[in-house]
Amino acid sequence: MSNESARPISDVVCQLGEGPTYDPATGTLYWFDIVGRKMLEKQMPDGATLVHELPVMASALLMVDGERQLLVTERGLELRDKHTGRLTLHKEVEADNPTTRSNDSRVHPSGALWFGTMATMQKDRKGQGAIYWYKSGEVRLLYPQIEIPNSICFSPDGSIAYFTDTVKNVLMRVACDPATGLPVGEPSALYDSRGEEGGLDGSVCDADGLIWNARWGSSRVDVYSADGK
Repeated sequence: MSNESARPISDVVCQLGEGPTYDPATGTLYWFDIVGRKMLEKQMPDGATLVHELPVMASALLMVDGERQLLVTERGLELRDKHTGRLTLHKEVEADNPTTRSNDSRVHPSGALWFGTMATMQKDRKGQGAIYWYKSGEVRLLYPQIEIPNSICFSPDGSIAYFTDTVKNVLMRVACDPATGLPVGEPSALYDSRGEEGGLDGSVCDADGLIWNARWGSSRVDVYSADGK
């Protein structure tokens, strides 16, 4: 891939930035500062960055309707009133475990949500994280014992899911039911990144099925095809 220039979309610096989500209905981009307990909002492309203080660590959101958002937080899934900012706990997930928080997440084309959890402190990370599936009020545990869940994304038709454990540094793929977003087979390795500089972090899959990965620790974005090249 040729070198391309990049520029910041905001001058607000995050301690731990995560979960960029674009709402095409309003032209608004949202993202989070997890450890700073902030949700950021920007009218694209040239609006000012609004910073919303949160009472919990959060890492992702999805739009419910014009009045509400669903946030992925350290307590689980919480509904947020867009006008007042009030949070209402919708589904507890690991709320009884004070050592974990949420991390990378993505909405499947079917509307299902895949979201990850991990230990907040590095010393607690061994086997503490997981990836969950949520749809229509139901939460299911998909993959336990993942230390740093990342790269959750889906092929355009919803038939394939991708994810990684950044500690293991191998991009995984698994067949999915396009109607539900649930896995229908066992995961297999798509791209082995061990030994390369940095680690696999957040990914997104474009309309052509290419996987764009932001690589932690090496200040670059890599692009992979569906055959791992």
